[in-house]
Amino acid sequence: MLSVKNLRVSYGKIKALHGVSFQVGEGEIVCIIGANGAGKSTTLRAISRLIPVEAGTEMTYMDKNLLKYPPDKVVSDLGISHVPEGRRLFGNLTVMENLRLATFARKDRDKIEQDIARVFSIFPRLEERREQKSGTLSGGEQQMVAIGRAFMSGRKIMLLDEPSMGLAPLMMMNVFDALREINQEGTAILLVEQNARLALRFAKRGYVLESGNLVLEGDSGELLSNDEVKKAYLGG
Repeated sequence: MLSVKNLRVSYGKIKALHGVSFQVGEGEIVCIIGANGAGKSTTLRAISRLIPVEAGTEMTYMDKNLLKYPPDKVVSDLGISHVPEGRRLFGNLTVMENLRLATFARKDRDKIEQDIARVFSIFPRLEERREQKSGTLSGGEQQMVAIGRAFMSGRKIMLLDEPSMGLAPLMMMNVFDALREINQEGTAILLVEQNARLALRFAKRGYVLESGNLVLEGDSGELLSNDEVKKAYLGG
């Protein structure tokens, strides 16, 4: 479904990614774990075409060359939705307005109301706050809106950047339960997350990113029991 080969990104003279390669299968949940500054967010931003990549990089989605698509077409034509770190909602707009904005390029207008109802069934709290300005919501509620917005864009694969950040444990589990529900309906998920234990328990497969290089990969169970992963990311 999504194939990334030899992904290289630089910020000026600083090399952020040094030839990263991985893939996400249809309907799969895959995670990338690593410390701050490892290049996790850069990876997602490159897939979304928000930042330039270097020569030699190959990225395809459903056999289409991602490098030929600008960021808006990555969403509207390919169905790749991105939930960025920090949520980045329109804080002066209501929950409903944020959700509807995400549908601007959809061609299946008849299914939009159905999808809004589905978002509210996944996140009942959002229905209660549908006319509330998103900037006044709690962090967990804002994360729900960000995920709901990605859902409304007509997603086939969802890229999630640190969805657990700043959330209380109960709210965090509620968000991940909702993500699993969305995945079970056919949406593939690529998750980058500092909370390695949470990410590996959520995903089927995982990759470990260190200083812009992929150093380990495997089934989540294998990575959870790997001594190097335990020592570096799981507290021993």
